[in-house]
Amino acid sequence: MTSSPVPLGAAVPSLVRWGLSSDADLVFRTLVTFGPRTERTLTVELGLPGRRTAAALAELRESGAAVSTDDSRTTTRIWTARRPAAVVSMLRSRRLRLVDGQTKAKSHHGVVHALRSSGIGAALPLGSFPGLAGTFADGMRYLPSREQTRERLVEVLGGPLREVISMSNEQVIDATSARAAAPLDLQMYERGVHLRVLAMPPADGDPLDVSGHLVNGTTFQRREATEVPLKLLLIDRRIALFPADPQDLERGYLEVCRAPVVQALAGLFDRHWSAAAITQQRTVAPIVLSERERGLITLLAAGHTDHTAAERMRISARSVTGILRNLMDRLGVENRFQLGLALGSLRVVAPPSLSYDPDIPDPES
Repeated sequence: MTSSPVPLGAAVPSLVRWGLSSDADLVFRTLVTFGPRTERTLTVELGLPGRRTAAALAELRESGAAVSTDDSRTTTRIWTARRPAAVVSMLRSRRLRLVDGQTKAKSHHGVVHALRSSGIGAALPLGSFPGLAGTFADGMRYLPSREQTRERLVEVLGGPLREVISMSNEQVIDATSARAAAPLDLQMYERGVHLRVLAMPPADGDPLDVSGHLVNGTTFQRREATEVPLKLLLIDRRIALFPADPQDLERGYLEVCRAPVVQALAGLFDRHWSAAAITQQRTVAPIVLSERERGLITLLAAGHTDHTAAERMRISARSVTGILRNLMDRLGVENRFQLGLALGSLRVVAPPSLSYDPDIPDPES
């Protein structure tokens, strides 16, 4: 379970986003990159006060991210990091906060019951299945497996499209579903199809989701809500697909193209979508940058390198790295590309000016 030193520059996942302190994250990265160390060596190499190094190691031990030899003298114990992937998996599982499956099923059946009671969805099955695959009522048919549903989606999404909207009450996305959905999502995004996704926050608290390859705020928009009534996909507001059994997706989906039912489901989505926007405005506080942070980000956005930005600001290149690492930890992202996307979406820094900067080489010269 312990790790060998990784190549310099290799990506090491941030433990801050999983609840550990920045000191513990720094010590963990050092152990992963350079191999086993004593507490005293870590204190000297990192320039940390001894008490902070000791607290970081205690935090890593408690979380299972690092282990030490049994030497009774704490300063001479040799500390070794566990494999990053195993550590992240363990921390992720600790943070899981899953909504009870029965609660989600009750919400799903509540929507179907309301449609049946209104008369517009009287033919929808409630607590049972339509029987054989295929059409079972006017404008309604049963796709008896997840695989057949995926095949139907490929067929429908391959044609002319304007908008695809979905609700998802899944808090953990399995790898198979992610692999199947990603190419379709990307193709629609590239075709300019408007995509809107309303989803529950991930159970592990990870702010990065499987749709991270799309850019929120363009033709793709994603919002989160703590309550999502059912898993639903609406295609151009003319076709609706939702699970036949909310507790077993392998039993397939119902496809509905009956206009009154689709319109009612679209209205349900719109109400929850609007509510999610209001909640987000009330609860998400924008990040506030210090003058130094804002100055650095502005210079980098204008095209400066770490070195030239450091010279302009009269700080060291190491300080530039430290400022960026601190911002990444605060926003829960892992690299500079993600940091740029996060800062751009929060609009905390103005876009780079198109005016001439004599300190930046002209690409055409």
